[in-house]
Amino acid sequence: MGYHCPIPVLRASKQPTMIQKTIYKTKDYCKVKFNLDVQDIETASILGLNGDWNNPVTMKKKKDGSFTAELQLPKSSQHEFRYLLNEAEWINEAEADGEVENSFGSSNSVLNL
Repeated sequence: MGYHCPIPVLRASKQPTMIQKTIYKTKDYCKVKFNLDVQDIETASILGLNGDWNNPVTMKKKKDGSFTAELQLPKSSQHEFRYLLNEAEWINEAEADGEVENSFGSSNSVLNL
């Protein structure tokens, strides 16, 4: 099942989200931790990182109901991405470095490293 064509879905309110970046001086990658606290969902994933909209990064559900994922991404790179909730609902990252319009009439979050 491919996710190449994101369907825009808007939520009524901003979702509590957060990105933590750790940039290493001596390594060619950055550690990026994504945190998502959205109630009443069963699954969350991230799509678009490294230009890959077909292979979702599954986020781990924590005991408090929030979701997290920790990744290594190339230093000095830019990524467009979106969160996919319950394999059906798209949301953006409120704390992203920016947003860009996409070809589906909505926008993607932007992460600068």
